[in-house]
Amino acid sequence: MRLYYTDHFELPLPANHRFPMDKYRRLRRRIATSEAHRGDPLLVPPAATDQQLLHCHDREYLDKVIAGTLTTAEIRRIGFPWSTKMVERSRRSTGATIAAARGALADGIAANLAGGTHHAFANAGEGYCVFNDAAVAIRTLQDEGLIERACVIDLDVHQGNGTAAILAGDASAFTLSMHGAKNFPLRKVPSDLDVPLQDGTDDATYDRKLREALERLDREIIKSGKFDLAIYLAGADPYEGDRLGRMRLSKTGLRERDATVLRWCRQRELPVAVAMSGGYAPEIDDIVEIHAATLGIASEMSRPRHSA
Repeated sequence: MRLYYTDHFELPLPANHRFPMDKYRRLRRRIATSEAHRGDPLLVPPAATDQQLLHCHDREYLDKVIAGTLTTAEIRRIGFPWSTKMVERSRRSTGATIAAARGALADGIAANLAGGTHHAFANAGEGYCVFNDAAVAIRTLQDEGLIERACVIDLDVHQGNGTAAILAGDASAFTLSMHGAKNFPLRKVPSDLDVPLQDGTDDATYDRKLREALERLDREIIKSGKFDLAIYLAGADPYEGDRLGRMRLSKTGLRERDATVLRWCRQRELPVAVAMSGGYAPEIDDIVEIHAATLGIASEMSRPRHSA
């Protein structure tokens, strides 16, 4: 399974910043020494180009990001201070999801060790998201004629408002978001299928709701035709110890979630690109453990199945 990393493209943050940027470096180091990933190449993706980003983002917004002419309010909405390194990091993280999507088409499954920047809109960044990697990846592969239809399975605890807005009204891209009903963002943008969950949702309830959502996706396939690609946002933030999640999923419950989604994709021979998305547990090692488990399940499912 191809694994794409970008943590060495640093995004400088103040010492007291809330975003746990070091989780990406720790995750890559853990994967690099893991027996579960022996033979899985760790690769540096190319940066997303202007042409690729413009499939989803307005020219004016892209120019302002590149030139550093975003307003104070626009920078505050993103949540990261502007710098040339921030721009490069954002390009690379988006490029990693594009590369993972290509890898998934070739091998069945691939992953971005970051990504999941689902709050970025066509004309604005938001919630630590500058460019919308899932939407850009889908539009890029569609533009190249590599895929026709795609779905986004967004299981970050926060609703994928930017992805829903960018891909709205297009039958070639189906958006599923399963998230906290009362969590950020306050104003939700309707996805093709939203599954709002109450604060305190536990493993059993989450599992039931997820299986119902995947059944709805099956009905969408029957109704409108198969998907050529899935992009799975495997957020670590539904974890019971997350600072921002407000749910009660255990690490075991999150592993079962990942297995359910990835098994669903494999059974339908649906290539899937995995992105890590959010995670804000006070102990960064908890975030890393959750993401590493996701990647371990993905790697196991990428192995050829042996016949009896």
